[in-house]
Amino acid sequence: MYNASMQAKRDVRIAKDLVAASAIPLVLAILDEGESYGYAILKRIDELSGGELEWTDGMLYPLLHRLDRLGYVEARWDSPRGGRRRRYYRITPSGRNALSEQRRQWEVVSAALQNAWHSLQVVSPTPLSGTVEG
Repeated sequence: MYNASMQAKRDVRIAKDLVAASAIPLVLAILDEGESYGYAILKRIDELSGGELEWTDGMLYPLLHRLDRLGYVEARWDSPRGGRRRRYYRITPSGRNALSEQRRQWEVVSAALQNAWHSLQVVSPTPLSGTVEG
């Protein structure tokens, strides 16, 4: 059976610009948990977002290469016993500094949004004078 709330749930997508803005701090935070490889990072993003952030390897690998060029991560190839060869990434001290600054900035943005949304809930709309109600 189809209903509007089911469709609304399926159509909820996070805007690309918001995904892009959160990409560096999100990946650095995941790597701050420990060394990881591409597929595991994608799975962790899905887990952390409850499936709401839709990432692809086409988004992740260019970002990891950029983070490597910036010196925020280091990469190495390894073949786990009996497994396929994978490229593992780990955060560097420079990456931890960048993560700390990104976190500070996101906390400021988050607090501003929470304050704005809270003020919307507190202030109830009042009718304009001279308007006819009902």
